[in-house]
Order: sequence, then C-alpha cells, then structure tokens
Amino acid sequence: MRLEDEILQKKFRNETHKLGVNLVYTFNWLDTFSQCHFKKYGVTPQQFNALRILRGQHPKPTTIKLLKERMLDKMSDASRIIEKLRIKGLVERHISANDRRHCDVYISAKGLKLLTDIDKEEKVIDDFFSNLNLSEQKHLNDLLDKLRG
Repeated sequence: MRLEDEILQKKFRNETHKLGVNLVYTFNWLDTFSQCHFKKYGVTPQQFNALRILRGQHPKPTTIKLLKERMLDKMSDASRIIEKLRIKGLVERHISANDRRHCDVYISAKGLKLLTDIDKEEKVIDDFFSNLNLSEQKHLNDLLDKLRG
C-alpha cells in the first residue's frame, strides 16, 4: 500500500522527505511484525538476535562486547538482554577465571532448541517479503547498503 494512503498524508516537501518518512514508517511496520512473531516464543527481537549470535559462536564462548558489536540494534543493552535470557535458561554466563570483570556467555541447550523451533517458521518471515521478487529484493538490499555507505 502507498505511504500516502497509510498515513493519510497527500504531500511531502520533496522525494527526500518522503523517503525519510517511508523508511521510518517501514521500520516501525517491520518492528511490529517482529515483536508479534517472537512474542509467542517468549523473546523479543533483540533477544532473538543475541541468541542467533550466540548460536553462531557455539560451542565457543562469546563476550558481551562481541554481542554489542554484532547486534542489529546498536542501542540494545546487551548485558540486560543476556541477563533476561539467563533467567529464562536460554544462556549461561560464566565469570572468567583470569579476569573477574570478564564473563563468557554460552547459548544453552534450551536456547538452541528454541532457535530450532523458531527456524521451523522461516517461511513466515520469507512470506512477509513475498511482494518483492528476488531481483527486487537484491536491488533493495543494494540500495539500502548504498544509503548507509
């Protein structure tokens, strides 16, 4: 659906202004979808992102610093996210024997199982983008990379 119809705004200052509004609107639209999708698994999109990073490192430990560097949402409080995941039994934290200020984080078996369950619904995520064909998806990815470049 057209942005103008979604937000009931007929005019923009120019295409640049419309692009900015469109990106913010689309981000919020995707964020709402993600929140709803992951809620049924008892995690937030940021917690899911942290679990995916930990799974990628598995069986090696990960540091909070590495998680912060790799998180999609750079404003996320990685320490708080890990603590919430630890309480849910999805990760384990171990204080380093060499430096008590440093802790190693591991994904637990329960965390791996949760990701396996979520992975079974990858088609739901893929279908979300089905309005764009593969060529359009590649082109949009290139344009977004260029915009941030």
